[in-house]
Amino acid sequence: MIPLAFDFTDESVLVVGGGTVGARRARRFAREARTVVLSPAFAAADFGDAELVRARADRETLDAWLSRLDPALVVAATDDGGTNETVAAAARSAGALVNRADHAGERAFDDVTVPATVRDDPVTIAVSTGGTSPALAKRLRERIGEAVDGAGAMADLTAGLRADLEAAGVPPEERRDALRAVVRSEPVWKALRSADTKSDQAVDDAVRRIVTDVVDTEYTT
Repeated sequence: MIPLAFDFTDESVLVVGGGTVGARRARRFAREARTVVLSPAFAAADFGDAELVRARADRETLDAWLSRLDPALVVAATDDGGTNETVAAAARSAGALVNRADHAGERAFDDVTVPATVRDDPVTIAVSTGGTSPALAKRLRERIGEAVDGAGAMADLTAGLRADLEAAGVPPEERRDALRAVVRSEPVWKALRSADTKSDQAVDDAVRRIVTDVVDTEYTT
């Protein structure tokens, strides 16, 4: 499998299964897509902003919802293998991608696997073991999460800096070198992670010193 980032904006996702697994999938996709969860009953779990529809997952009902939603992805997340097979068959007949929560990572069943993720918006890091070891994926996610504290702030900082350098007419090679120096700077990372009220000034000072060392001395932040 090849990892890709899929933009679900303006797309729909159908999750079939109202248990805790269905809730996890629903929460994840409801961040971006219109997400509908189909199940005769729902666990006392957080389904995020997903729409919950009480209905049985028979073929007629599935076909009706597939026609109504035209989902990009269908998640089969019930605790019954036969039902999940029916869901997968209906989804593929409708041209939708399939994720089966009961056969994670097995290519015979899945078009899509849902990796363990670490988020610090706008940064997202995904970890997948191809379904072979969910426990390892979870542990790696935990370790990565410890390491990427401040990554979202760094992404925002360097995006703004890149635009400023371009507007100032700094040549592309010097822009690249300056941005690389900033993202490798421990003082900048430390300041971004700090809750100190003076951290913004510390970031500005550190970035100014780095940029001045790398680009034309006439450039000012």
